[in-house]
Amino acid sequence: MVNTEFAVIGGSYAGLSAALQLARARRDVTVVDAGLRRNRFVDEAGGASHGFLSRDGMAPGGIAAEARRQLLRYSTVRWLDGLAEDASQREDGRFGFRVGEERVEAARLVLATGVRDELPPVSGLAERWGRSIFHCPYCHGYELEAGPIGIIAASEMAHHHAVMLSDWGTPTLFLNETYLPSDDELAAFARRGTQVEAARIVRIEGVADVILADGRTLPMNGLFTQPRTHIASPIAVQLGCKVTQGPMGAFIQVDAMQQTSVSNVFACGDAARGAGNLAMAVADGAMAGVAAHRSTML
Repeated sequence: MVNTEFAVIGGSYAGLSAALQLARARRDVTVVDAGLRRNRFVDEAGGASHGFLSRDGMAPGGIAAEARRQLLRYSTVRWLDGLAEDASQREDGRFGFRVGEERVEAARLVLATGVRDELPPVSGLAERWGRSIFHCPYCHGYELEAGPIGIIAASEMAHHHAVMLSDWGTPTLFLNETYLPSDDELAAFARRGTQVEAARIVRIEGVADVILADGRTLPMNGLFTQPRTHIASPIAVQLGCKVTQGPMGAFIQVDAMQQTSVSNVFACGDAARGAGNLAMAVADGAMAGVAAHRSTML
């Protein structure tokens, strides 16, 4: 059994950032990672991460690997590869969970479990996810060379992409039988130069060519969609943490210090915010690590 002062569940950017603060406070910290980093599909496609200071254009897996290497230089850090499961809180307030056959107990938890994307059921979309189909224009829009950009609507939330993507190219919103924009939305799209396409998408081919049900093919430099998300681990719910339902999925409810509704449980990264972004995840993690450390002084 592993007894630790702090357990960080999730070893991607937010979790690594939280663990680093705790390690630098000379505290005993155990990081548990299942290897399911949300942007791993970008690595598989040979792509890059953008918008993070000093690492713009670097492979996201390389950023995570270097962060892990630096973290493990601290002697108080333990790393467990595997999935954290079956979490509970004991009567004395400590937390326990299982990683394979290993039992882990900790005085404080930082949940950095991330989210799982539920992609729209469009043929050809999943295999291009992270390659030529993305969710964040700040991360991938610049590389589309100000060309034709498509937005695949997964819900009415697509209107956000539809009004902003003209800064990155010439956008077309594919409604794909998901919703009907209001007159006000259509007027906003027109002001921003966004075309609206009502025909159903049959499939995606090539780099990002959209094949429509009426037989037309609309070539795009890239596509964006805003998938529904699901918290990637049930641990927050198992521990009784409050969860907020956002327009595109649930996320763990936290305060400004990343404290959840359960004392001594903190959450950070995509699992605890409505927007996914590497830089924001790192910032969340740093706050969670500092707050978890400071909670020992109260």
